[in-house]
Amino acid sequence: MREQAVAPGGGDVSVTPAVSVNGLSSGYGSVAVLHKVEFTVGHEIFAVLGANGAGKTTLLATLAGLLPVFSGSVAYHGTDVTKLAASESARLGVGYVPQEASVFPDLTVLENLTVGGMIGTRPHEERLEEVFETFPDLRSKLHLRAGNLSGGESRMVACSRALMQDPTVLLLDEPTAGLSPLYLELFFEKVAEIHRTRGVSIVLTEQNATQALGIADRVMVLSLGVGSEPMSADAVTIDLLREGYQI
Repeated sequence: MREQAVAPGGGDVSVTPAVSVNGLSSGYGSVAVLHKVEFTVGHEIFAVLGANGAGKTTLLATLAGLLPVFSGSVAYHGTDVTKLAASESARLGVGYVPQEASVFPDLTVLENLTVGGMIGTRPHEERLEEVFETFPDLRSKLHLRAGNLSGGESRMVACSRALMQDPTVLLLDEPTAGLSPLYLELFFEKVAEIHRTRGVSIVLTEQNATQALGIADRVMVLSLGVGSEPMSADAVTIDLLREGYQI
């Protein structure tokens, strides 16, 4: 597997950030859900925390190019993608794993991965072997229909399909939602491993604050579509989480 150097401590945004979000407002139809959200992501795991309805899914769908930007801008590695379609963002190195409908249920696991492999230039087999190094359980399930997999297995396939694109930025929307405790622990371990071994910048939305804080370099708390000032994961306080989760 390709090994890439990781800056000590992560979060180095002294160079061009992997992700730049400036004054971002977005939503559905004419209804704004996000309100002037701002943050940058360097070579790090950046966690967006918040309760249901905070706007986390809207944020990642907007970053992926699936929802229109009402105002503000989004850039990847200095390239403005504010008006680009999702397919164009993907070709720039953005991998997106949605919370729901994340696999093609009527396709086999291999066919799902092949769809991801349509983006990128490295040999398909090389990328497939790297996926197996991260998720070895998939090797024996390649010819099963994705719709017959368990929830945890489906998440493995969805994440692997995004990795087949050779992303430089990975957007993960609630990757552990609805998973059993066993798969929950595994997925947080795999997210940290993907960042460490592949050199991928990761934006992760989560309700499970405790687990997310264990792997994140920096954190933003989203509440009713408004983002807090990003901070080191070590600096997050109980009071800030209570405010963000409205408890």
